Amino acid sequence: MSQEQLKTLTVINRFIDKSISRQQAAELLGLSTRQITRLKKGVLTSGAESLIHKNTGRKPAHAVSDETKEAVLKIFSRPEFSGVNFLHFKDILLADFGISLSYSALSSILKNAGFESPKKKKIRHRTHRRKRKPHPGQLIQIDATPYEWFGGSVKYALHGAIDDATGQVVGLFLTQNECLYGYLETMHQCCMDFGIPQTVYSDNHTIFRSPKTGKLTVDELIAGKTVHLTQFGRSMHELGIDLIFAKTPQAKGRIERLWATLQSRLPVEFAKRGIKTLSEANRFLETEYRKLFNQKFSVTPEAESIFVPLSKGIDLDSILCVKHTRKTDAAGTFSFKNRCFRILDRGFPIINARREITVLINPRFGIRVAYNGKIYDTIRYLKPQNKNASKKVPKKVRTAVEPHLQLRHSSDEWKAIWWMEDYNLSLKFLYELFFEKQQSAS
Repeated sequence: MSQEQLKTLTVINRFIDKSISRQQAAELLGLSTRQITRLKKGVLTSGAESLIHKNTGRKPAHAVSDETKEAVLKIFSRPEFSGVNFLHFKDILLADFGISLSYSALSSILKNAGFESPKKKKIRHRTHRRKRKPHPGQLIQIDATPYEWFGGSVKYALHGAIDDATGQVVGLFLTQNECLYGYLETMHQCCMDFGIPQTVYSDNHTIFRSPKTGKLTVDELIAGKTVHLTQFGRSMHELGIDLIFAKTPQAKGRIERLWATLQSRLPVEFAKRGIKTLSEANRFLETEYRKLFNQKFSVTPEAESIFVPLSKGIDLDSILCVKHTRKTDAAGTFSFKNRCFRILDRGFPIINARREITVLINPRFGIRVAYNGKIYDTIRYLKPQNKNASKKVPKKVRTAVEPHLQLRHSSDEWKAIWWMEDYNLSLKFLYELFFEKQQSAS
């Protein structure tokens, strides 16, 4: 008998020999007086054995076998699962190893072995959350978060976009730092896979909003001065997407909570697959992980989708890019960032001298020119560079830009065809446009 059962037997015996009353026995054992009567009857009829539960010493029919427990602990001890939370590990056991366990059973196995989940449930005060939008595509929340996605101490910025109505992740892209390129690629995934949303909800980062917005003086307004859109803002405007700005992180809580989930789960998924580079990670995020995540976490919307499908004639790459205006010279060339480019006619009419053109820059296609509704390719026109042009290339330029070029270009093609100049100088050119200081569209 256990110590608790011995205590119960002692009190019931004292009640039987009338040393204590029924009410006193009930108070000592924390039971009702009717239960005390039942216990007395059992002791008088069957003795002390009546206090021992009939299932004592029996193994429950639904108990997890020792072999399964050993297999679970062996899997959990693998290095790639060192930071996994219990709920995520439950999903992994079923998907990868065919082991089906309830959360409570798995939690008991791991806790009895001395493990604790790194993501414990916290008791929070119940707060009112903004109701979801009824239509998919009505509101997309967009943001980026730095984190050690590959383990170690190096942080990379994950850019993401989530649909407010369904909780579906519509875009994910990793870069060295939070930058224009990451957001353009995220929106490219959204528009290609889901359609063009009605509204994008962001913070006040200068990628989205010029720091001069709302800060012009009365004299400047009278003089007709305006604030240019940022390159991202201009892209959204051309696609017909409204851009609104949150004043606090709590205002766009949907994507803030997404980061907590991804920071817990993504490093484990990367470790499982041996993913350690940006190019491998982005390929996995775009082609596989978004679908897996949406299948598990998305919800059914209240109403039909209002994502706008891409029209057949639209060139998305020519919108989600950096645009600047320049003028051609008599030779049909133009200058951009101390480099000279010649416009290729490709069957189109040749652009005359001193015509205003729009220069389109995107790592997907290099540099193109838009004029009178037509898109022209360009090649590098080799002539002496500006003597004042800096040729110094910081080390951070290569680490920020180069991993993304390998997704679509080999280094030989990049050096021989696109820029026809020193490779490092080409990387610097892209870094200044996409990865460093954000400039307003002109």
